[in-house]
Amino acid sequence: MDIVLQQYFDETTFIAACINNERWAQKKLYEDNYSTMMGIALRYANCNDDALDILHEGFIKVFKHIHKYTIGTSLNSWIKRIIVNTAIDFYRKEIRRKEEDLETAYYISSDEPDAISQLSSEEILKALQQLSLSYRSVFNLYVIEGYSHKEIADIMHVTESTCRSNLVKARTKLKNILLSDDENIR
Repeated sequence: MDIVLQQYFDETTFIAACINNERWAQKKLYEDNYSTMMGIALRYANCNDDALDILHEGFIKVFKHIHKYTIGTSLNSWIKRIIVNTAIDFYRKEIRRKEEDLETAYYISSDEPDAISQLSSEEILKALQQLSLSYRSVFNLYVIEGYSHKEIADIMHVTESTCRSNLVKARTKLKNILLSDDENIR
């Protein structure tokens, strides 16, 4: 039996096919969004295996809840939100959070030139993955995703002061990792 697929589908038809669990539509959705969503998962994960777990769990949620997607809005943004929330859920399962004292935190300021622009994305990603789950999650949510401290505190079930403290500590540790890597290269 030969199956002929149309090469172009409007969004309504495509989403309906996903809702009906049609494998070709699910495969297309997965393949079209894999790279972008894997990049997001890698920012939150300790390693590639954890990132794949986050990605696959996220896509399971996407397929399970695709009927909730509103036609005409950004499908990519909708999927991204699910992947980020899945990463946060993964974080909650993996680590018990510890309240950290704000008094031990300090702010970093530097007049040095921007060293980040001289690093490859792989080097930056490797450095991010060396952070603890709590530091990495707060850093990603605040710096990359643009969440406020209040939103992050609500998501992670911590106080705003803990959120701020973890962000400062994440930046400090990230800076130390990147500076030590730079010295090892020389």
